[in-house]
Amino acid sequence: MRVAPPIRLTPEQQEALEQCARARSLPARLVERACIVLVAAEGKQDKDVAAELGISAQKVARWRKRFLSLGMAGLEKDAPRPGRTPSISASKVKRVIQKTTQEKPAHRTHWSTRSMAAAVGLSEATVRRIWHKHGLKPHLVETFKVSTDPHFAEKLEAVVGLYLNPPEHALVLCCDEKSQIQALDRTQPGLPLKRGRAGTMTHDYKRNGTATLFAALNTLDGKVIGLCQERHRHQEWIHFLRLVDDATPEHKQLHLIVDNYATHKHPAVQRWLKRHPRFHIYFTPTSASWLNMVERFFRDLTANRLRRGVFRDVIELVTAIEDYVEHHNQRPKPFIWTASASDILEKVKRARKALLNVQSV
Repeated sequence: MRVAPPIRLTPEQQEALEQCARARSLPARLVERACIVLVAAEGKQDKDVAAELGISAQKVARWRKRFLSLGMAGLEKDAPRPGRTPSISASKVKRVIQKTTQEKPAHRTHWSTRSMAAAVGLSEATVRRIWHKHGLKPHLVETFKVSTDPHFAEKLEAVVGLYLNPPEHALVLCCDEKSQIQALDRTQPGLPLKRGRAGTMTHDYKRNGTATLFAALNTLDGKVIGLCQERHRHQEWIHFLRLVDDATPEHKQLHLIVDNYATHKHPAVQRWLKRHPRFHIYFTPTSASWLNMVERFFRDLTANRLRRGVFRDVIELVTAIEDYVEHHNQRPKPFIWTASASDILEKVKRARKALLNVQSV
């Protein structure tokens, strides 16, 4: 006669198993396993335990063996199971990934689920699942621009230094102009939003003139000094600088972050700056407008007020922009810069290295 190996419990194991067997919030399978071990620890054989608990002797033998080999931890988790055999082989999955990342379809710039399905002999849904599992999105493309400015590092450190460690008794202002803002009127009125249907807007429009917004974003509190003008020459830029001069406390130094637009470097502008020594200009690197935080404000202005706006003339456009700036300044929220100059430089180095590798292929 086959005799089951005995179970000897420590006082701690006995107490833990009894608590588990009495518990009402634990899974039923865990309670049952605790009961199996407790009854088996009384010296009973698998048949007797099975008859007492109303289960099969095979189940009792399995959990007796699991407890003896793994202890309490063996009762908490089921053993890993092989699961269903995948209907799509690993070689086919590898082929889909390889074609997606290393090849292009004939006469097309990128793969779609349908074109890939036809190429590898799988269903469109299967291709979609493989792409989703491996994080592949051939239908999307991200834009980038690596600066070629020979003084990129110096300019980057100066600008980021102003963001992370602004000087005392001074204001840091991110300045730029959003030029050629069009006053667009739709050729037909759109339908309003309603349940089950999005709002509508005609794709064609009428041009009713343009305006330029000059803006200075205060990095300390997020307030914006704005001025709308018809053009964006150096004369308008000087006019805007005068506005900034009047709108800020006289005793504070002003550190302005601007881009490399020629208007900002005009000789007349240079002469004006010499007469106003509290203005200190910091130019962002070439092709690095993302360093200027006022661009974030321009993005919000476009998304929240301009893109879907309808303006019958420039006056309506300017009024809408000024109202948006005024509303923004009532509850301003500063944009917080977190990236250090060293982290950005390291990322730029990796980008340049990757570009060189692509060009050498």
